[in-house]
Amino acid sequence: MPDKTITCKDCGAQFVFNESEQAFYKEKGFENEPQRCPDCRRARKQQRNNSRYNNNSW
Repeated sequence: MPDKTITCKDCGAQFVFNESEQAFYKEKGFENEPQRCPDCRRARKQQRNNSRYNNNSW
């Protein structure tokens, strides 16, 4: 599997989806390639975690 260059759908930056990441995705059964760069994925994950924490009524 050669490395693939993908354009992030959020920020438009190009990032490399390398061979080891592709193998990891295949191993986990993911059928789609990532659509966001690592920075945007991290930011989106953080945003989801914050909204979960803020929505709990503790």
